[in-house]
Amino acid sequence: MNTATTHAPAAQQPVLFLSHGSPMTALGGDELNATWAALAARLRRPEAVVMVSAHWNTRLPILTGSAQPETIHDFGGFPEALYQIVYPAPGAPALARRIKDLLADKGIVAGIDATRGIDHGAWVPLRTLFPAADVPVLQLSVQPELDARHHVALGAALAPLAAENVLIVGSGHMTHNLHEYMRGKPRAAETRAFRDWVHERLLRGATDALLDWHEKAPNAAFAHPSVEHFLPLFVALGAAGKDYATEWLGGGWVADVLAADNYLFGKAAKS
Repeated sequence: MNTATTHAPAAQQPVLFLSHGSPMTALGGDELNATWAALAARLRRPEAVVMVSAHWNTRLPILTGSAQPETIHDFGGFPEALYQIVYPAPGAPALARRIKDLLADKGIVAGIDATRGIDHGAWVPLRTLFPAADVPVLQLSVQPELDARHHVALGAALAPLAAENVLIVGSGHMTHNLHEYMRGKPRAAETRAFRDWVHERLLRGATDALLDWHEKAPNAAFAHPSVEHFLPLFVALGAAGKDYATEWLGGGWVADVLAADNYLFGKAAKS
């Protein structure tokens, strides 16, 4: 009799792109939070989460290396209840070192910051996805000075982790024109044209068509006056690889001007 122990393969995680909304979403009760709650009910518990947040911008890719990252309240003018929120998830310093090596293998120089915590682009959705805060979390920064192709390459370097039960999440926003948000009279048609252009290409897996989005998408500069909230999408697309299926999860709109779409990129069914 063969008594050798057999080990089940690690769970394959999907890759996510989330629009993280306003910090107010952390308090619940809106459509975006409901979208994440429905997603949370479907997700398998991962070994760790890699969050690529629009709210950490660096010239080179940097990873958080803290064993217990602090909760960063990187916003102002909101109710005091938001500043009292703590998301005490452990960090993943060993995984940060591994990712640094994975990036180096692809010719991408990266660093590790052992002091930085997790910002609201990470902890706002994570409070709903993993409310117990017991899944290790690390962040990877985005590089607004570099283009979509660079961020796809970042994601491609991370891709092996999805097969090792690591959840990779790009956390940004489908559109992010805060000036329009603040003026209170949004030019919704221009924003929607951009959102619909991107949405259609995501649903048919036309990643290459999105790479030159800033030149080709309608109203691109209006939808994203600065690029940092769109770049996490490209990391997610790179991590999803070539053979994936796109699922739109919903999310709605923030004040009728910020499109808050969320997507799951999973393995395509074999015919």
